Amino acid sequence: MKTIRKLIYREVITSIFWVTLGFLSLFLFFDLVDELPAIGKSSSFGDDGQVYLLRHALLYVSLQIPNHLYELLPISVLIGTIFVMARLAQSSEFTILRTSGLGPWRALRLLLVLGGMFVVLSFAVGDYLAPMTDRGAQLLKAKYQGRITIGQTGAWLKEKQTYSNSIVNVRALTSNNEMHGVRIFEFDNKGLVISMTEAASAQFREDNAWLLKKTQRTDFQIRPSLDGAQKSVESANVSISRADEQRWPTDISAEMVSVALLKPDRMATYDLFNYVQHLKANGQTAQRYEIEFWKKVFYPLSCLVMVFLALPFAYLHFRSGSVTSYVFGGVMIGISFFLLNNVFGYIGNLQSWQPWLAAAAPGMLYTVISLGAFGWLVLRR
Repeated sequence: MKTIRKLIYREVITSIFWVTLGFLSLFLFFDLVDELPAIGKSSSFGDDGQVYLLRHALLYVSLQIPNHLYELLPISVLIGTIFVMARLAQSSEFTILRTSGLGPWRALRLLLVLGGMFVVLSFAVGDYLAPMTDRGAQLLKAKYQGRITIGQTGAWLKEKQTYSNSIVNVRALTSNNEMHGVRIFEFDNKGLVISMTEAASAQFREDNAWLLKKTQRTDFQIRPSLDGAQKSVESANVSISRADEQRWPTDISAEMVSVALLKPDRMATYDLFNYVQHLKANGQTAQRYEIEFWKKVFYPLSCLVMVFLALPFAYLHFRSGSVTSYVFGGVMIGISFFLLNNVFGYIGNLQSWQPWLAAAAPGMLYTVISLGAFGWLVLRR
């Protein structure tokens, strides 16, 4: 059995490696083509107007490899395993292995152990390597092409403080972790706005505070008064003050601002969990980030589903040249899983589904398909 295990593991791992390499080469080529128009240009927002060169584009494309690897790993596992199982069945090698004592449950156990290795690899890449390299890639882009920003208004964050609530708007984040276009709205416990602070830029400090630069603060003071009929009314007194620098105490960290400006699917699971807790603590909707959190939890487990789905291909009867069609079917299954994984995330967000259900639904669906195929092709036939 040790010899059989080595044979299957060597063949499957080699096949998955070449499939992954082919997919990565294709994605890197498309990424490089997308970067070509920006080569030789500089942005007015970049550091010292540095020019974006070919080596910078190659570095940026290289930093995207872990993200693509994380996304492609379940599909590569499926296609690579299907190819090996189908080839073993076509050459009658798997029939010889079956007569040597490799029953369906033992074969399934071998593949699940192999799938577990890829689960660990997928988790390590998606939770540690990919977030680090993606942040480096975005900062590289910010350095040579401009600032990190989203939409027309930037990112919005909310924080509850002891005597007031604050809503913060950050238009952009530069490569040196400096924020631009900062606006801070403060409200009292009744929900009335008491001040608005605008700053051209801001920097993070280590003492749980931001250092605002070139600020303009507008204070709204509500004063009770009496009108001619002796009725109590309120009037607002507006005062404006300006300062070159101003310290603003806050618990909003650089990681939280980066999370709000970057894609949530590129974050580590722990960072996503902390950000979800921050949103809930401040009364903000966290549906989108909760779905992404559960997707990060369940996505590596899809490698197990893929090897489970590939095993029935070893029990099919092949004619000459029919392996290619089954491998093509595996490609279609992998693409459909990738699409469903994204579609269910959007539908779950729009329909306010339970976040864990929206994230786990594609995996559960393909698990049911795998169980059906395993029961019909392997156990019954």
